[in-house]
Amino acid sequence: MTDGSSAVPGLAAVRRRLGAELFARVAGPQGPAARSRIHDTPGPRWFGPERPIRVVHGDASMFVGGLRALLLQSLHPLAMAAVEAHSGYRGDPWGRLQRTSTFLAVTTFGTADDARRAVDRVRAVHERVRGTSASGEEYRAADPHLLGWVHAAEVDSFLRAHRSYGERPLDDEAYDGYVADAATVAAALGVVDPPRDQRQLASVIERYRPELRGTAPALDAARFLLLRPPLPWVVRPPYGLLAAGAVALLPGWARRELRLPYLPVVEGPAARLGAGAVTRTIRWAMARPSGAPGPGREPGPAGRD
Repeated sequence: MTDGSSAVPGLAAVRRRLGAELFARVAGPQGPAARSRIHDTPGPRWFGPERPIRVVHGDASMFVGGLRALLLQSLHPLAMAAVEAHSGYRGDPWGRLQRTSTFLAVTTFGTADDARRAVDRVRAVHERVRGTSASGEEYRAADPHLLGWVHAAEVDSFLRAHRSYGERPLDDEAYDGYVADAATVAAALGVVDPPRDQRQLASVIERYRPELRGTAPALDAARFLLLRPPLPWVVRPPYGLLAAGAVALLPGWARRELRLPYLPVVEGPAARLGAGAVTRTIRWAMARPSGAPGPGREPGPAGRD
């Protein structure tokens, strides 16, 4: 979508309003203060401005990638048991999204000190999350094996969404760099030997396959995300296009476990076109208009408003 809104006052107002509403949903009431702290505080960062993680996490394709990640992550029964019992994703889905978005923004764009504090807070929460699944298996959110699955599913999802819907898709060398960048955060969170390129990432996901299945909680989560999202009816059609794009990016085995049939009429090119159009609209709404004063910013959920 071209940036002609500055020449049309009414369109510029629509853009500002839509961008503000999206940012408020993703970042929460503390979003403006967090944005200023993350991007404007001087000091060394974990990742320099040239690193691929900034490109991927700063793109609107993260909206599609985030949905795919949640669906894929749910297939590990113990990870899903922990989410169902402790995350409050049904009662406070927006709060969970805002906390995740802020964590991604801090670790990707914030100072090294701020990133370390964010990691320490998450690790402290993980240490308290433990219990027993419906099948009688014990779980701990701090278990490096579970953390490894959550990380691999997330990175694979963000990478594939960016490859399909990113404003400027990267080459394979840069995507390998993205996996390596993400491994820095994963290791800090407690993942043992996280994958550092696409080949290793694919191998890790394949090793988890025997443990993955569509449990009742996973199917419930999929229905919640895809059929009963906590959204006003007016925005459900564009959300549905994003969701269709996310589902289309899932591997066949994951779709079968989640009982998500292939629907030729609404998938393939149609899903890609629909999700691409919504992603471009989000990018347009959340991007600084050309010629506006001040530094540029990242339009994805982990970026600047």
